[in-house]
Amino acid sequence: MNTLSRRAVLTGGALLVSGCAASVPEPVASPAPDPETVLLQRLVADKERTIALYRALVDSGGEVLRPFLDRHLAHLTQLRSRLPQSLATVPASPSPSASAPVQKVSLTRLRDIERKAAAQRTRDLADASASLSQLIASIGACEAAHAVALPRSL
Repeated sequence: MNTLSRRAVLTGGALLVSGCAASVPEPVASPAPDPETVLLQRLVADKERTIALYRALVDSGGEVLRPFLDRHLAHLTQLRSRLPQSLATVPASPSPSASAPVQKVSLTRLRDIERKAAAQRTRDLADASASLSQLIASIGACEAAHAVALPRSL
């Protein structure tokens, strides 16, 4: 009969355990998201909310707001085109979520949203590349113009 010494068993066990540990992959931390992608996602979300508000007024007879809505849709298209392909597949024509609270939409509220958005675009420039900064500056200028150009009544 072949017997194993205590030392052989312990050495073999240690090798087995170290071999198992070596085969278990180290947990890999997810890379931090690209700051510009995070900025683009926020800009897209902001634009989608604004579009939903404009669409609500256009759909309820405010056809005079269609050019404003169209410009916001064009901004959304440009912003989405800069997102990684996996993140850019959301439909370009958002509708308000069924779970989102219904908010009263008025021209005064749209004017305020446009003013705040234009001011935010200036702050967004700090986190953007040169080419994205050009787009953000153009969008901000358009939003500032909207705040002034929106009609006083429908």
